[in-house]
Amino acid sequence: MKFWDSSALVPLLVTERDTARRAVALQADSALAVWWGTAIECESALQLRLREGALDATGARQARERLAALAAAWHEVAPTAAVRTLAIRLLRTHPLRSADARQLAAALTLAQAGLPGLSFLSADTRLADAAEIEGLTVDR
Repeated sequence: MKFWDSSALVPLLVTERDTARRAVALQADSALAVWWGTAIECESALQLRLREGALDATGARQARERLAALAAAWHEVAPTAAVRTLAIRLLRTHPLRSADARQLAAALTLAQAGLPGLSFLSADTRLADAAEIEGLTVDR
């Protein structure tokens, strides 16, 4: 199973430089784990592209359909007190934004639960660096 940060998922929704590589990663292991707020973060990315003119309404609809299909099968880490506490520690330890700390805390929660072979996918360098420091196998 792979934990997909939103920055790694968005290329599966809209065409980007990393789209082909992320599609290969999904085909290799279709068991996705994500943070509870991932759908919100993905919608934010779509809205930004709409506002900037990089995406039209049809493309946004298609991206949301792809997101819904992925969401129907993914494992979602819930927003618990333990995830919050861990995210706060991560903010004190690494130069992360709050959303990134929540993503990493969710992945670490799965790893601490003993999920075998968990790897972390992210296109965000700071987040990927922090994940490696925290002991996760990272796929950039």
